[in-house]
Amino acid sequence: MREGCALVTGGSRGIGAATARALAADGWRVGINYRSDRDAAEQVLRDIESGGGRALPLAADVSDPAAAAGMFDEIEQRFGPVLVLVNNAGVRADGLSPQLEDDDWQRVIDTNLSAAFRTTRRALPQMLRARFGRIVNVASVVGPRANAGQANYAASKAGLIGLTKTVAVEVARRGVTVNAVAPGFVDTDLTADIPRDIADAVPARRPGTPEEVAACVAFLAGERAGYVTGTTLTVDGGMSA
Repeated sequence: MREGCALVTGGSRGIGAATARALAADGWRVGINYRSDRDAAEQVLRDIESGGGRALPLAADVSDPAAAAGMFDEIEQRFGPVLVLVNNAGVRADGLSPQLEDDDWQRVIDTNLSAAFRTTRRALPQMLRARFGRIVNVASVVGPRANAGQANYAASKAGLIGLTKTVAVEVARRGVTVNAVAPGFVDTDLTADIPRDIADAVPARRPGTPEEVAACVAFLAGERAGYVTGTTLTVDGGMSA
């Protein structure tokens, strides 16, 4: 069993759940963060334990600074320092810019970007002390390209990519890597309301799966990716090509 543990925010469903399972399969004890769906988190826990792994469901709204801090305290007491952090929690509140309400803007920025900054800040001291750490931020192809109706979401994901690059440069000499994955159209609850014919614009002609994104996250979280930092790995079936 590895020293320390991994923490996946938004880990009860979709890409987060697949990532939690993949990291557990790689030998990490995993914190499964969720906001409200405890049943889904418990299912991920059962999946991990059935494979011989260990995990801990962690209820916390990561957009709440106090809740996020408590989540770290809880997992550190159980499994030790967080040496792999996957910032996956995300929300959407779509609308054209002239109609976007302040609340919809702020909620998306708080959850998708500010929460990732705070969890990164909280995890880094232990990683730097250990001279090993892996932070993987789940961004989106919407970050570097326009997508009408998603100004708040695009801004949060573009900011996440900028955060990734900057923190990576700051900590690279201490054995800590910081990278992002940028999924395209992936079949999850977050994209359930998006018309399926959007896949026609994807060269692969199909949506991606959470497991395909999780495999990329697991690679970036592994020891073999020690010289990969500050980059964004696009996982979109060729859409951005």
